[in-house]
Amino acid sequence: MRLTDGIIKHSLVSGLVLAFLAIAGSNVQAASRFDRWVKSFWPQAKAVGITWSTYRRAFSGVTPDPKIMKLANKQPEFHRPVWSYLDSAVSEKRITDGREKLKEWRRWLNRIENQYGVDRHIVVAIWGMESSYGQVLENKKIVRNVIRSLATLAYKGGRRARFGRKQLLAALKIIQNGDVSAARMVGSWAGAMGHTQFIPTTYQHYAVDATGDGKRDIWRSIPDALASTANYLNKARWRPGETWGYEVRFKRGFNYGLADRKTKRSLSAWAKLGVRRANGRNFPRPGDQAWLWLPAGSDGPAFLMLPNFRSIKRYNNANSYALAVGHLADRLRGGSEFAGNWPRNNPTLSRSHRRELQNLLNRHGFGVGSIDGKLGPKSKAAIRAYQRRANLTPDGYAGMALLKRLRGGG
Repeated sequence: MRLTDGIIKHSLVSGLVLAFLAIAGSNVQAASRFDRWVKSFWPQAKAVGITWSTYRRAFSGVTPDPKIMKLANKQPEFHRPVWSYLDSAVSEKRITDGREKLKEWRRWLNRIENQYGVDRHIVVAIWGMESSYGQVLENKKIVRNVIRSLATLAYKGGRRARFGRKQLLAALKIIQNGDVSAARMVGSWAGAMGHTQFIPTTYQHYAVDATGDGKRDIWRSIPDALASTANYLNKARWRPGETWGYEVRFKRGFNYGLADRKTKRSLSAWAKLGVRRANGRNFPRPGDQAWLWLPAGSDGPAFLMLPNFRSIKRYNNANSYALAVGHLADRLRGGSEFAGNWPRNNPTLSRSHRRELQNLLNRHGFGVGSIDGKLGPKSKAAIRAYQRRANLTPDGYAGMALLKRLRGGG
């Protein structure tokens, strides 16, 4: 071996060793910073009644989860087109499995529905949405230790740090009360727990012991999990005997400006304006108040939403999520797919594209207010005004086709 070859190999090995030591040192420093944070958080836990014994056991061996912050920025119900979200949320497998669960847990669902007044199909749909009827809880790649997840958010969560601290304190109280051990307290990256994914503060207020064994076990007791979900929806003002909404269609010349999420009318008043159920049937409760939603503009399915839709949104404040729960419940009941087709070739816009759209609308003389990527009332009004000038249907829908037209100066 030549001398220069030996020098090169020695340099490479030395470089790798130094790189390894640098990474190891960085990891040690990160662990040390987290340990200091855990010590600094103890007074807050003590102030709400957590004992040192509980605190020490809960944090034993806990380190920050490096994947948490990436997961926090990829919630599909907020970032995917509604039809793409529905494709996976209301899959044929989920429908088939859900119908089996309705049969398997029929007796418990009878009791739960009678006690809380919440439609069993909605309860089971949420179970399917949140954990695929418990299957997710068996997936070690997805399920996380709740204390670790919440501690990571509290420690380095940025705008989510406050949420992390609040939920972490609630989780410690749950452990101290004896409902579950720290090791068995598993859930999502955000600390949502058990079969129907309760965050700790929601668990504290709404979880129930349906089986009477002295524990509110939403991890291993399906009756406890389903009853807790029904109790939560009941407290969220679920209206017994009513549905979540209806798919509808319009007569020609309909005023799409009424689809602003604030305009409420009775179903009979909507019917007088030419709004009909997509399946051709009459509205069973014509006095119910509803608002109109066009998630994909005039080219996609349209819906009249009832108060129970907002109750579902208490579970997850995304319209796509609540629509998926309602639709899955209907499919479990034997209902059909939506009658309208989604405009899959004209997807909704990303945050950066929405900002670009706002800038272009401003340039064309349609003021949108702040350029923030959030399409509020001013942006929607500007979109409709532009659509009218361009002889387009003024439905306020911000799709890729609209952005491309504006880019072209049309």
